Amino acid sequence: MIWFNEFSPEQLNDRPKNHMGAFLDIKFTQVENDTLTATMPVDERTHQPAGILHGGASVVLAETLGSVASYMCIDPEKYQAVGLEINANHLRPVKSGLVTGICKPLHIGAKTHVWEIKIYSDKGKMNCISRLTVAIIKKA
Repeated sequence: MIWFNEFSPEQLNDRPKNHMGAFLDIKFTQVENDTLTATMPVDERTHQPAGILHGGASVVLAETLGSVASYMCIDPEKYQAVGLEINANHLRPVKSGLVTGICKPLHIGAKTHVWEIKIYSDKGKMNCISRLTVAIIKKA
């Protein structure tokens, strides 16, 4: 298991509501030995003008998953995790339903974490793949 602190999906979803993930209704659904999973609705909040999932919303889901995963891997009394770089390839459009992001580690080091986040439509087709690099910094 990679987690320093393990949280249930219910605990992760019971966080303050004044942030981007809550606005987009991102919900954590599963915590496993080395993966973290969450869903996000595809609706008016996450659409772009053409009526399909906005690429930026997919990036918010990916960064939310990777950032929370990094937080779960560190001692929060000593360190904090901050996004350093993210990229995303948008593979196919999604018009409605839920998308599910699955976050897996590519590298968990002392100073950086690298996560791969694959996002799937509710039809099981991958619509986005993202890689997030998180810097692990000492708290002041």
